[in-house]
Amino acid sequence: MAAKRGRTAQRLELGLQLRQLRENCDTGHGIGLPRKQAVQGLRISEASLQRIETGSLNFRNVGDLRKLLTKYGVTDEEVIESLISLNRESNQQDWLTQHRGLMPAGMPGFVGLEPEAQAMKAYHPTLVYGLLQTERYARALHEVQKPIEETTTELIRSSVAVRMERQEVLTRDAPVRLHVILGEAALRYPVGGAEVMREQYAKLETLSAWDHVTIQVLPFRWSYRATHDFALLDFGNEFPPRVQIDNAWGALSTSDKPREVDRFTRRFEAMTASALSPEDTPDFLHRLDREL
Repeated sequence: MAAKRGRTAQRLELGLQLRQLRENCDTGHGIGLPRKQAVQGLRISEASLQRIETGSLNFRNVGDLRKLLTKYGVTDEEVIESLISLNRESNQQDWLTQHRGLMPAGMPGFVGLEPEAQAMKAYHPTLVYGLLQTERYARALHEVQKPIEETTTELIRSSVAVRMERQEVLTRDAPVRLHVILGEAALRYPVGGAEVMREQYAKLETLSAWDHVTIQVLPFRWSYRATHDFALLDFGNEFPPRVQIDNAWGALSTSDKPREVDRFTRRFEAMTASALSPEDTPDFLHRLDREL
């Protein structure tokens, strides 16, 4: 386990360990303990235990955690205390706390996991991906949506601040390896006007020269393309890989189900083969800049 984790990753680690303990505990039937039976006598519901096991919730009462571990046959006090400590630390505030109430459903969990990823692959057909955006581009994007979505100035400020904070995964020690495919429309959609777009093109060109960042453009020509944006997170051996998708209501959802991760991985690989090579990205951006 990493020496220091973010709060979301700590909850995910706790959930993974508890799920493994529940599924492997000896019930005499060789099938582990169903969640419905596990929560009997506890002050949490079956749905809450499921959320705990997926890393989106932790225990508010440590007594419930102790009772659960007893049901799972855990008697090693060192193991018990380590899980209690993990639960306690995952409940402490982090930098996301001040923005959490203003973020779409599912976003805090995804943003909390980004720093734990070793590598990310992302596709966006119509907008520049968030980790690549300039501050002016991000603000202009939110401003044009403000009257339609009925958002506040405070929400815009918070959203832009979070987006800029997220980009630190690219500049930290041991940065995340990022591979992004942008649809041609994402680069032609004139967010904020010519000057904002020129600044954005320049940032994309700079980032594309970094060893740990790969940017490809998927042109308008006929080829396979996914209809919705998504991101794939690879945590190495720490956690199972996950896929993140948006829904029509603006919320985010993630899944670590192998079938779903494999499906979106195939989509990404197909678009990688159809997109322009990474070496062509700067020339493509220069052409777009001259057209402004």
